[in-house]
Amino acid sequence: MNDRNQAILYSGGHKGAEAEFGRSAERWGVRQVTLSYDGHDMEYSKDVRVLSDEDLLKGDVSMEIVSKRMGRTYTSIEQIRRVCQLIFHMVSHSYSVFAVGWIQGDDTVQGGTGWGVELAKFFGRPVSVFDQARHGWFTWRDGHWAPDSPTIPERPFAATGTRKLSDEGRAAIADLFERSFGAAPR
Repeated sequence: MNDRNQAILYSGGHKGAEAEFGRSAERWGVRQVTLSYDGHDMEYSKDVRVLSDEDLLKGDVSMEIVSKRMGRTYTSIEQIRRVCQLIFHMVSHSYSVFAVGWIQGDDTVQGGTGWGVELAKFFGRPVSVFDQARHGWFTWRDGHWAPDSPTIPERPFAATGTRKLSDEGRAAIADLFERSFGAAPR
């Protein structure tokens, strides 16, 4: 069992998976930092750290690079840019990354969640995804997704994911915390 007092969750508090990770961290007594910026819409807002425009610029990347890496184009560039900048800070502060969403045929993850996963791969961070279509956890190893039962390390970690969190995805997050830290304290 890992020591929950050593772990720190970094998230953006978005509706769905990120909010659920935050609620689980609170339930298990795991410290957390919810990163935000002016105008950021969050569902879960505990221990918020607002990033300045200058902070956000440290995570700036060409949207052309994001589009190429993700194999798709984006229409609302400035909104997506801010989200990508926020995700950069979540991943760069973390030892590992957990996400909930859908792994696609090209090994990227659907939506904005995919950028967090791609950054984790790029930075060489351990990254695990609960795939809501395949109903299981997968960890990126040796250039492919392998079925796994990951645990949260005794270090800072980032969590991101879909806004369309299923009941099974919600249960997977709770199971991840229980597998990592034991039963939730009462």
